Amino acid sequence: MSRHTIELTVNGEAVSAEVEARTLLVHFLREQLALTGTHIGCDTTSCGACTVLVDGVPIKSCTAFAVQAQGAAIETIEGVARDGALHPLQEGFWEKHGLQCGFCTPGMILTAKGLLARNPQPTEEEIRWAISGNLCRCTGYNKIVEAIHYAAGKLASTEKQASEPGSATGEEAQS
Repeated sequence: MSRHTIELTVNGEAVSAEVEARTLLVHFLREQLALTGTHIGCDTTSCGACTVLVDGVPIKSCTAFAVQAQGAAIETIEGVARDGALHPLQEGFWEKHGLQCGFCTPGMILTAKGLLARNPQPTEEEIRWAISGNLCRCTGYNKIVEAIHYAAGKLASTEKQASEPGSATGEEAQS
């Protein structure tokens, strides 16, 4: 078997690992890095359970090779919360009851995070389009859409507060 050393950043941490050329990114994350929040569903990119962010872009890790992530920044569900605080998307899924069994939730959250990074105030139609590659068999999607809207509002409010003169973050941004 052909083995390669890859160097990448996973959830903000530098990682160097040896992988077989045929190792899928989802298996690398789950088996070599023990990041089991990235789920394996269909192995054909149909369900979205394996979605992670690669350089901020949602991808389905079940059809990407780990060697393709060389030099990239990967974010999994384990890296979304910061300093023990839930990300507004995680909070939204909790507050708006956007999850039931939870199997699709990591992929949904990372897909939504990618959406909100490029479109901070998406419409319902834009949210539904963005998550259309992620299957949920429990919720009917309405609560998931509400959760993403909740997060968009919370992120906008946080950003507005940070940019106001006199706020600690706003003063730092102006320096």
